[in-house]
Amino acid sequence: MGAEEKGWNPVAAMEEIREVGRGAPEERRKEKEKEKEKDGVPSIPSSTKEIDISLPFAEMKPSIIDLCKDLFRKWSSLDNSCFSIETVSGGITNLLLKVSVKEESGNDVSLTVRLYGPNTDLVIDRKRELQAIPYLSAAGFGAKLLGIFKNGIIQSFINARTLSPSDMSNPKIAAEIAKQLYKFHQVDIPGSREAQLWNDVFKFLEKAAVLQFDDNEKQAKYETISFKEICNEINALKELTDLLNAPVVFAHNDLLSGNLMLNDEEGKLYFIDFEYGSYSYRGYDIANHFNEYAGFDCDYNLYPEKNVQCHFFQNYLRPDRPHEVPDKDLEALYIETNTFRLASHIYWALWALIQAKVSPIDFDYLCYFFLRYNEYKKEKEACFFLAQKYLSGSRV
Repeated sequence: MGAEEKGWNPVAAMEEIREVGRGAPEERRKEKEKEKEKDGVPSIPSSTKEIDISLPFAEMKPSIIDLCKDLFRKWSSLDNSCFSIETVSGGITNLLLKVSVKEESGNDVSLTVRLYGPNTDLVIDRKRELQAIPYLSAAGFGAKLLGIFKNGIIQSFINARTLSPSDMSNPKIAAEIAKQLYKFHQVDIPGSREAQLWNDVFKFLEKAAVLQFDDNEKQAKYETISFKEICNEINALKELTDLLNAPVVFAHNDLLSGNLMLNDEEGKLYFIDFEYGSYSYRGYDIANHFNEYAGFDCDYNLYPEKNVQCHFFQNYLRPDRPHEVPDKDLEALYIETNTFRLASHIYWALWALIQAKVSPIDFDYLCYFFLRYNEYKKEKEACFFLAQKYLSGSRV
């Protein structure tokens, strides 16, 4: 079931903006807003404007201001001097900007503009992302979605710091991440509940297997990759994980430190950036998070040991009474997580190959492919043995 079938339709939202701009009666506007607010999810203002992300930052600013005025009518008559814009971060797949607005009332308002990077539609399903965000926002996750435009979104500004990789292993913070992830996995997102992990992996494989690099050195490295071998590995891993009957949830799928924010004064933790969110396996989402303990140096020796994982599992499975989790439940989630650990390495390895071809970011994605795929091969035997032992009925 698509977003348009659940009352949230970007095209209809844009038409509504145009109609209001033509002077539709206030009563009619309010009535339409009520009609469109279903399942606790408000209608989202939309604009057909597109921001040229290749422009120098200074040249981009006027377009950002015009976009804000187009989306939010109360600011349409403000002078451009009332807007200030600064770069928050330049991520792997997007550019994040903070826009501060001095309103006529004297109030200062801040919001975040997220600009999608070029070619990111090859690795990110934007339709799926935009369908999920309003429901996640309504459930209290991430920044509030305020508007959408052709190549990005506008959200409320979160006053918090981004976590470092080492923060994630702090027992207190880890417990809070686990509790929030449990709540996140309870959010009901409209559409098919089928797990998308393997669909996405095979799509990545299909794209990654037919690349051609202009750089001779890159091409030579690329040609050393056996996609037949990778395909066989994926099929074997899928066959094994299918036997685990892992619960399917709406997963974040990219819970690295950069997508976790903490307001230290309030003790409030935020999940952000749902670009890779989809229905997937519970254990995959947790395993992917544990793989991110490796940090920016990709030191996979930092992957959490069993006792550290169990602390996380206890707070995930029983946020209210973590010490009452039955051993059998801990064991099941431990096996599930440490089998899907391998899927995380394959997913991001193939993702990196595609990025190596299309991304303008100065990063050695080809090297990252080999790093993740080699880590998969290094851990495969132990992870397969653990899962097969568990499936045979033996204690692990």
